[in-house]
Amino acid sequence: MTDHTARLDHVVLWVSDPIGSAEFYEKTLGAEPVRLADYAAGQVPFPSVRLNEETILDLMPLTMAERMTMLPGAAESAGHPVNHLCVALGADAFDALLDRLRERAVPVSDVASGSFGARGPAKRSFYFRDPDGNVFEARHYD
Repeated sequence: MTDHTARLDHVVLWVSDPIGSAEFYEKTLGAEPVRLADYAAGQVPFPSVRLNEETILDLMPLTMAERMTMLPGAAESAGHPVNHLCVALGADAFDALLDRLRERAVPVSDVASGSFGARGPAKRSFYFRDPDGNVFEARHYD
């Protein structure tokens, strides 16, 4: 049987230093680098980090923005930030992420409760920025 459920496959983040960004996501979110050695060797145009078996973040170098020609107006919107991305974690992983961010002196918002998301109200959530200013929300429901 074919599964026709829509899933988030990837999100492209424009970054100034893809290798540094991959390290940031690996050390804070525990994301697994994908194609990092290939990128460093000049064999692929960008690396990624894996959030889970179905979802990756592509770390697109800002220098690639001028090549965004596949859709009229795409080059002008390349690098335009989204408001934020949200990652849902278990309670222990949420606490560990918060600790790692604080250890790395990454500013974080206050921890809130009850914010609405895909699975209803979250027990706790907070926001932080990556090295390029992309805003992330971390939350847990359990």
